[in-house]
Amino acid sequence: MRELLIEPFQAGYMRRAIVEIVVLGVLGGVIGVHVLLRRLSFLTEVVQHTVFPGIAIAFAFGQSLLVGALTTGLASVVLLTMLGRTRRIDADSAMAVLFAVFLAVGVVVVSRRRGFQSDLTALLFGRILAVDERQLIDTFVVAGLCLVVLAVLHKELVLRAFDQGGAEALGYPVNRLDLVLDAVIALAVVAGIRAMGTVLVVALVITPAATARLLCRRVGTSMAVAAVLGAVGGWLGLVISYDASVHHGWRLAPGATLVMVLTIGFVLVAAGSWFVRHRRVRALVVAA
Repeated sequence: MRELLIEPFQAGYMRRAIVEIVVLGVLGGVIGVHVLLRRLSFLTEVVQHTVFPGIAIAFAFGQSLLVGALTTGLASVVLLTMLGRTRRIDADSAMAVLFAVFLAVGVVVVSRRRGFQSDLTALLFGRILAVDERQLIDTFVVAGLCLVVLAVLHKELVLRAFDQGGAEALGYPVNRLDLVLDAVIALAVVAGIRAMGTVLVVALVITPAATARLLCRRVGTSMAVAAVLGAVGGWLGLVISYDASVHHGWRLAPGATLVMVLTIGFVLVAAGSWFVRHRRVRALVVAA
């Protein structure tokens, strides 16, 4: 227990990594509830890959990965919003096209560098243990901005998710709300890209929220539970990876271990929920 609770914090890189992943877990959990309410899981996956050319170009020229990811991420959100208003273009088709094109551009950019395979691995799967103080500050700023926006527009976004017609009848700018939520999703993905990579970051957004959905019925409660699950799951994934690698000689990738912890938690909660429902049904049948 001491090895899990105290020892990992003695290393500076682990302290930074744990703080980073806890902040990302809280942010991902809150935003993930909105993503599930609006059924935007595929959009989240698209955004996580459309930021790839931006970070690839920034990486190739030694510039800020955050700026590069923000540029292409927000550009993809604007393009998706514009294409979504065109009746002749299906929204899923537009997302699939952007997904493929942006990812291909990123791979082409990275493939022109020496050490192509190692660079591509770092961009796809992240380097959570290489988080520095500047990256922590960037994450705090992005997370704070996203959470403030969601808090201010909470009522409007929830109403839009449950009743689009009612929101329009009340005079709410539905298209602008959609654009704001898409931009917040993009910012959250960008915040987690450097730590988790473009492949694994979606787990921080979707899995804690999906688990909380099985446990809660109210939106606010779901957000709180998802934030706790994201933070605790991230911390557990990191310390398990640290303990296995340092004390047992098992080389476990921190990001992948984190995703496995969150997934196992979801499976256990889903199994428990099914068992409880099954027992209730049997009890009702017996009572009848």
